[in-house]
Amino acid sequence: MIIVVGIGADGTAGLSAASKSELQRAATIYGSKRQLELIDDTIAAPRLEWPSPMLPALQALPVDGPDIHIVASGDPLLHGIGGTLIRLFGAEKVRVMPHVSSVTLACARMGWNVQDTEVISLVTAEPHTAIRRGGQAIVLSRNHTTPKTLAAALDAYGRGDSEFTVLELLGGPDERRRDGTARTWAHDAGDDVDDLNVIAIRYLPDSRRASLPDDAFMHDGQITKHAIRAATLAALDPRPGGRLWDVGAGSGSIAVEWCRSALGCTAVAFELDERRRLNIGFNAAANGVSVEVRGAAPDEFAGAPHPSAIFVGGGLTRPGLLDACLEHLAAGGHLVANAVTVESEAVLAQQYSRLGGDLRRFQHYQGEPLGGFTGWRPQYPVTQWSVTKQ
Repeated sequence: MIIVVGIGADGTAGLSAASKSELQRAATIYGSKRQLELIDDTIAAPRLEWPSPMLPALQALPVDGPDIHIVASGDPLLHGIGGTLIRLFGAEKVRVMPHVSSVTLACARMGWNVQDTEVISLVTAEPHTAIRRGGQAIVLSRNHTTPKTLAAALDAYGRGDSEFTVLELLGGPDERRRDGTARTWAHDAGDDVDDLNVIAIRYLPDSRRASLPDDAFMHDGQITKHAIRAATLAALDPRPGGRLWDVGAGSGSIAVEWCRSALGCTAVAFELDERRRLNIGFNAAANGVSVEVRGAAPDEFAGAPHPSAIFVGGGLTRPGLLDACLEHLAAGGHLVANAVTVESEAVLAQQYSRLGGDLRRFQHYQGEPLGGFTGWRPQYPVTQWSVTKQ
């Protein structure tokens, strides 16, 4: 059995009687340098620091022998080692004894309800993945550089007014709190932040929407317009953890909306034009989502993580493109393609005749001033073919 004991910045003194008893009977205690140093002399067992990388050492643990004792930060099942061990060995071989988590402590200091607060880990993720258009979050830091790096990203993507609080050594005798805005932290913060810190953010301005307007994206006119984007997302039918290939991505608006639609959704965007690739990267970062940006399809398909759905918004007349997309799509996955030219429509009509699916046409009108009255200005009609791979 593996016993994982959570420990806080208050060290052995903050352990429950049960957790302390477990460590006192341990033959050896595994943990990181920081966590092992939190244990005082009332625990006599020898201590073994994890090597780097840690995963091979975890995989080699002799789980069928005597009990193995591990110390971990706070709640080991909150973005911690506990989940990794359960994934490796199964829940029946791992017992977790949690301490109060840094998230709970941070919410207590801020006066926030935990259930109203998003938890984001930047321990391994890139800073832009913690950017949001509103709400509040506790962000778990990688080290002392995370607050300033994240603050700079928030400021760069229009969230510099966000309330930004850095909480260090929570629960310990040297606990410290510093309040400000993302902008002030980006430009004026010092370098004396402890590695053990979390960040509490209230994102401002609060511009949360279920569906983003067109002007929320940086683009050069090559964008799937708002109403058609909504119909396209409905056809793609995103599910939690799904991965989209956005082919001929333009601004990447479909990829961004896909990633925002459900928990754990990611996307790969394929785009020939370098300037548009830069726009896609900006739009993804500004919305805190994970979009891998690649060059032209189908040349860049090789090595890309396999999709659960594919959207084709450009390049339909390129010979073999749709066939290459379908070849990479798993059974049960959706492919959706939009066309605005006669030539592209012909390709979709041919595929519909060959493979079935659904063929639709959308005509969108925009009300605009006409003298002293209002008239309807038609937008380009969009033909859409969608199919589920058998």
